[in-house]
Amino acid sequence: MVPLSILDLSPVCEGSDAAQSFRNSLALAQHGEKFGYTRYWLAEHHGMPGIASAATAVLLSYVGAGTRTIRIGAGGVMLPNHSPLVIAEQFGTLESLYPGRIDLGLGRAPGSDQRTAQALRRDLQSDSDQFPQDVVELMDFMSKSPRQPVMAVPGRGLEVPIWILGSSTFGAQLAAHLGLPYAFASHFAPQQMMQAIRIYRETFKPSAQLQKPHVMLGFNVFAADTDAEANFRASSWQQAFVNLRSGRPGRLPPPVKNYRGTVGPAENALLDSVLSCSAVGSVETVRAGMRAFVERTGADELMVTSQVFDHAARLRSYELLAGIRDEAGQPALSTV
Repeated sequence: MVPLSILDLSPVCEGSDAAQSFRNSLALAQHGEKFGYTRYWLAEHHGMPGIASAATAVLLSYVGAGTRTIRIGAGGVMLPNHSPLVIAEQFGTLESLYPGRIDLGLGRAPGSDQRTAQALRRDLQSDSDQFPQDVVELMDFMSKSPRQPVMAVPGRGLEVPIWILGSSTFGAQLAAHLGLPYAFASHFAPQQMMQAIRIYRETFKPSAQLQKPHVMLGFNVFAADTDAEANFRASSWQQAFVNLRSGRPGRLPPPVKNYRGTVGPAENALLDSVLSCSAVGSVETVRAGMRAFVERTGADELMVTSQVFDHAARLRSYELLAGIRDEAGQPALSTV
């Protein structure tokens, strides 16, 4: 089985708050470390009532202090929201605190709606066009021989591993051109996944960071003791996803029985699309679904997300998944 990693949005559940979400995130990272997950990533989102990981680097510092060996990082930082120098300093700080454990995944989306993006002082027209240049500038700030007169302190010379994130072919082309590992957001936007993988692998140019292509794919997993329980647990994520795409973002709702039977054809078609990169069920069901996905895509690594309302059930899902991985033989941890 391929290496498995964890993607966390630090979800805020109905009836809870961000402080509890942060405690849950630390517990999840510690759980992932215990069960041999390769890395734990947090994602930057803004203006979302159900996502508490907006200040990604700050939260990663908290997680790093409570873990010892698991790689931690951003999946990702939405670079157009920030100065490349500031991100070099933030992740240089993290690398100085937790050496050899930090990843920096970079995306070009705002991680928000247009009004929130404007509140972030973004120029929506030009920022995405500037993304490749910003990535190169950020890498230079953290290089051992930067070309720029301004120094990132800390940051200079630390060479934190960079990943390119994407949900289209744009990121695939950029990652291949720069010789960087590529993480595709197939867990919520699978439409261009196979095309992006093909472009990345066919056009990849080796670099000092990476000699051959490395594809990590987002994958939703809801594992439980029975298929019925797993489908019940997954209904929280399904509700939240439909609400988000319908313009009604909110906190993660509690699970309900037969959720898909209560919504219409449009909502079910939306869920069918995203469920193409998901495994929901018992150990046997998840094992078969995950193997089929890896065989279809040739993924080098899976970044697993599991938006479960009940924290104990969420931890249990990741524990069951680790058991499936270990049944197939524990893979060497990725060094990317």
